Amino acid sequence: MPTPKFEKGKSGNPKGRPKTKVPTASLREIILSDMPDIIGKLAELAKGGDVQAAKVLLDRVCPSLKPQALPVNLPVADTLAGQGGEIISAILAGKIPPDIGGQLITALSAQAKIIEIDELAKRIEALELKHET
Repeated sequence: MPTPKFEKGKSGNPKGRPKTKVPTASLREIILSDMPDIIGKLAELAKGGDVQAAKVLLDRVCPSLKPQALPVNLPVADTLAGQGGEIISAILAGKIPPDIGGQLITALSAQAKIIEIDELAKRIEALELKHET
């Protein structure tokens, strides 16, 4: 059996990673000390019409908005298959966007799996009770 490289319980680097030798740490220190000047220059350039500078500032201060889904109103069907049909009909009629319809179908599929697992658990429990008596 080969011998391990390091002794169990002893670190191969007891002093840890050197804090000053990490390039990103030293770069952050340099940038941090100049941050007010950098932001001031970006603001100055943006006011002068530099679109890139304005974009950098706006992206940091006001991140782009994420799309928000509108409420979806669909008729409720008696079965999961029926509900899936309602969702597909709504997509085809243009009542809901295809991406939202896809998410609803995925949720419906997950619901079907939950119901299936619940029913299987109940059947197994009933069989176990029947077997005990």
